[in-house]
Amino acid sequence: MIQKWKNHAEAYLFVTPSVILTVTLGIYPILWALRYMFYDYKGYGEASFSGLYNFKRLFRDEYLWDAIWNTFVFASGKMILTLPVALLLAVLLNGKLRGRNFLRGIYFMPTIFSTAVMAVVFYLIFNSYNGLLNQILNMIGVPAVEWLNMQNAMLTCIIIAAWGGIGNYMLLFLAGLQGIPKDVYESAELDGATGARRFWSITVPMLGPVLNIIMMLAIMSALESYEAIMVLTGGGPSGATEVMHLYLYKLLFPVSTGETMSQDIGYGSAVAMLLALIVGAITGLYLYLSRKLNDIYS
Repeated sequence: MIQKWKNHAEAYLFVTPSVILTVTLGIYPILWALRYMFYDYKGYGEASFSGLYNFKRLFRDEYLWDAIWNTFVFASGKMILTLPVALLLAVLLNGKLRGRNFLRGIYFMPTIFSTAVMAVVFYLIFNSYNGLLNQILNMIGVPAVEWLNMQNAMLTCIIIAAWGGIGNYMLLFLAGLQGIPKDVYESAELDGATGARRFWSITVPMLGPVLNIIMMLAIMSALESYEAIMVLTGGGPSGATEVMHLYLYKLLFPVSTGETMSQDIGYGSAVAMLLALIVGAITGLYLYLSRKLNDIYS
């Protein structure tokens, strides 16, 4: 037994750091939240058992359900804008285009920027009063636009989020495109298929497995994204851009002294459990649908 352990000691040593990190940063916080969602705990003093009160409060919290609705709007808008543009850029940069390697690097560059820094830069661009974009509009005689008001704030956040994610998905699409045999395109061209016909009849179907992975990553990223919104609008104005993970963050970690929401660890744990169930349900639904897609493309 000892000799067998020695033979596998190197493998155990490699696995041990990952196990420690998983337990301390993954499993323990989940168990901690599972406990405190049954308690009334404000982050200080003693926690008092409250039973199912926090769960009853979920159904009466209009701000939470507004944040969930905003999340679906934000996630849908981000994916609708990001994925088609990423696919289009991948198709263009997969061809014989001069300087394509340089352009690939340019389009991928936003993904390596800090989300907070990116949001601050875009705030300086979209600021309603002295932002760079409105200054340019004024120079050409176009009235300034309130980019961060109730009507436009969500659209502005979607555009910024899409700008930051296009490069990453573009590279994934490129990897899929380069895995398609060239002789398939050559055969289709000999048969007289046009560029659009080749795209819809060859490129899109053969990208099916890669598209499944990209869609999965895009769904999870869009549902969990909140950092840029937190820096850019803080969820405002009047909750117009409040998404569910930002709402949860405010419950667990007060954003600023001027924040109207107060720290509530117990209720925040219940909200975290609800959000985990929502994301899990959407992920499970997509996995079920992706199996159908795999049956089509296999």
